[in-house]
Amino acid sequence: MTSPSQSTSTTRRTNEPSDLQRALATCRRSFLATAFFSLFVNLLMLVPAIYMLAVYDRVLQSGSESTLMMLSLITVFLFLVLGGLEWIRTRILVATSARLDEQLGERVFDAVFAQSLTSSGAVSTAQPLNDLLQIRQFLTGHGLLAFFDVPWLPIYVGLMFLFHVYFGAVAVFSMLLLTGLAIWNELATRTTLAEANRESLEAMQLTQRNLRNAEVIEAMGMLPCLRARWHAKQFRVLALQSQASSKAGLINAFSRTYRLTIQSLVLGLGAYLAIQKQISPGLVISGSILLGRALAPLDQMIGGWRGFLGAREAYHRLNTLLHTIPKGETRMALPPLRGQIKLEDLVIAVPGRSEPILKGVTLTIEPGTTVALIGPSAAGKSTLARAILGLYPPARGRVCLDGADVYNWDRTQLGQSVGYLPQDVELLDGTVAENIARFGDIDADRVVEAARWAGIHEMVLTLPQAYDTPLIGGGVTLSAGQQQRIGIARAIYGRPRVVVLDEPNANLDVAGEEALMKTLIQLHRDGCTVVLVTHRTNVLQAVQKIAMIVGGKLALYGSREEVLAAIAQPAQPVVPPRQAGPPSLPRAMPSVSGQEAVKSMPLSSEEVPHG
Repeated sequence: MTSPSQSTSTTRRTNEPSDLQRALATCRRSFLATAFFSLFVNLLMLVPAIYMLAVYDRVLQSGSESTLMMLSLITVFLFLVLGGLEWIRTRILVATSARLDEQLGERVFDAVFAQSLTSSGAVSTAQPLNDLLQIRQFLTGHGLLAFFDVPWLPIYVGLMFLFHVYFGAVAVFSMLLLTGLAIWNELATRTTLAEANRESLEAMQLTQRNLRNAEVIEAMGMLPCLRARWHAKQFRVLALQSQASSKAGLINAFSRTYRLTIQSLVLGLGAYLAIQKQISPGLVISGSILLGRALAPLDQMIGGWRGFLGAREAYHRLNTLLHTIPKGETRMALPPLRGQIKLEDLVIAVPGRSEPILKGVTLTIEPGTTVALIGPSAAGKSTLARAILGLYPPARGRVCLDGADVYNWDRTQLGQSVGYLPQDVELLDGTVAENIARFGDIDADRVVEAARWAGIHEMVLTLPQAYDTPLIGGGVTLSAGQQQRIGIARAIYGRPRVVVLDEPNANLDVAGEEALMKTLIQLHRDGCTVVLVTHRTNVLQAVQKIAMIVGGKLALYGSREEVLAAIAQPAQPVVPPRQAGPPSLPRAMPSVSGQEAVKSMPLSSEEVPHG
């Protein structure tokens, strides 16, 4: 997660190389080695032309079979060397690709999750991982090798001029023509392919969002309308890709046709020059072979231009992401968390909203206290809960845990002392034990302890393989209440010092709520600080303090008895600031009375980013 200070430093470092650029820079020696071997590969590509020249001009005139045999053996040996060098430079690029993935794989993986957090879930896609894969595939493809071969084309052109000035002129004209075709291909397809890639990404994200809501879509018959929207985007993608492919195909066909035609015409030109006694018969065949080899890299570049454009787009997207989301700094481990939470003039704002969600919340929660966050829907309760965990960077103010800014904690260390249950509980692909143990090393005693505290031990034992029962991918299907209770067990695994529960009883039945009450009591006895977001008043029996959030501001805060008594009173007239009550128990906001806020509590749960 990126803190405000990190965001400022990111702005200052926009001109610095990104991790992608630095990783490619470390591969520079590999690229230089590939270029070095490419020199010898291209020199050995002259062997067929030289062999034909020697056969026609020496062997056929002398009639020496031994000379033919020796030339053939040397040629075979040089071809074997050529094959070995081709294999070596291919292996260099494959190793470079693997090295790039090793350096960037985890970094991109972390950036994908950080991007989802900073965008409040609005951007949730694994496209950057696909971009890294596309760059790797381009590094190992034949298209890149063509770029290494192009710089050596002057060697072939020089030899063509040595054969005859006409041969050299044809080679230069052909190279200029194919280069022009490559530029034309770039200009004709760049914008269209870029737009097609953007449309394809939007279509993929739309599909992902729809799949997450498959049950709602099916139940209310929304599939045909959503399918039509997807089809419209997909048709747009196909139209753009077809348009770009048609242009590229036309240019590619013209390039290949010209290349085959000019190679044949060079034979005719060579025959004419041989009739005029200006060149030997061997140069007729050698000139055609040499011209074909000179034009091959350009032809390969035109044919693989789409792959190059795709890799370039992937590079720009990935480079922008890694520039925007810098690598998390390694923090020194702080003393074990005790559980004090302090909010100082906290303001939380999200893009797209004219007003902040939280507006200057100041609050202190002492260790071992269970606090309920109540208030109407979209008041900011869930946002406050996420801010406590450092999931929402503040626009102003800060969140401190044990006196230290939440962003100064090492996330791995802090995560071991924190538990969190979001509104929408989703278990991950793994066993019940792995989900409870947060996919770390499974401590059976601690897993069972967390399950007992959450009141699900007996329920887990009824599953086909108990704690080893696989979930999600090919596993059992649990009810929403069962998932929520396993999520609670995951949140309290390892006896964390701070636990944040967002609507933990939203999907629970009577037995589940009784188990939740026992869990809250057990956590309080254990000295754990609990922040509980709820719309249901019955769970308030297990809390010590209540904070009422109204309109993004702290309207009431104090002991359970004091706050409930203040809520039960009729709405009071606005008190001037100099006559205001004690800071620990401010009056309700003028626009919403305490009673009105409580009446609105049973409404449906708020959704991010609205609260």
